[in-house]
Amino acid sequence: MPVEASPSLNLDLGAISRELDTASAWDILRWSVETFGPKLTMATAFGPEGCAILHMLSHVDPDRKVRVFNLDTGYQFRETLELRDRVAERYGIEVELVRADSTVEQFEAANGGPVYSTEPDRCCFERKIVPLRQAVVGYDAWISSIRAEQSEHRARADVVGWDKKFDLVKVNPLLRWSRRDVWAFIVSNKVPYNPLHDQGYPSIGCWPCTRAVAEGETDERAGRWAGQAKTECGLHSLDSSQL
Repeated sequence: MPVEASPSLNLDLGAISRELDTASAWDILRWSVETFGPKLTMATAFGPEGCAILHMLSHVDPDRKVRVFNLDTGYQFRETLELRDRVAERYGIEVELVRADSTVEQFEAANGGPVYSTEPDRCCFERKIVPLRQAVVGYDAWISSIRAEQSEHRARADVVGWDKKFDLVKVNPLLRWSRRDVWAFIVSNKVPYNPLHDQGYPSIGCWPCTRAVAEGETDERAGRWAGQAKTECGLHSLDSSQL
């Protein structure tokens, strides 16, 4: 899929993405920080990939110019929120919690109960996509921790590209990494991670829509929206019509 030039920035994103495609994650992050500075932000769900990037960012961005935030849907696991505190203690990176306009209680009361069980796409849209759109206003680029091997949608992404959904540059420094690469990095650098990964949860989202994978399930996202055709919350799909 060809990468478009940035509509708002004087950057040839296609050429940049091709040049960085074989670069290390460290070099991709350095390029991002040097190019965008305080106009660069990062959304993290505290997955192993995101934690690996936070470790690198603590070195590449010692002045903490990059704003890092988490989309707190109100349905996150306790272990995920506790990991936020461990990241702050280890790296001095205070990950901001970005929330929807309504609390979970208000949201469910207004909709006659949990929306995740009846309309999971709308739940993701209102609890994650809308807050993200608001959070990235005023920024030129955002860092994502997706990997190509995670899903069909992610396999079609570029290392650097224009994100039509959110109208800014999207940087994917770990796009070419394997799951083995991620965990080798975490172990060798003693990066803090979510303890649920040791309990059969390779991918962790909101607790109502995440389960441990069963024996024999090889898809690392098999525990997300199990039993449904849904595999993405919508943040990283390439279909801008969802907005």
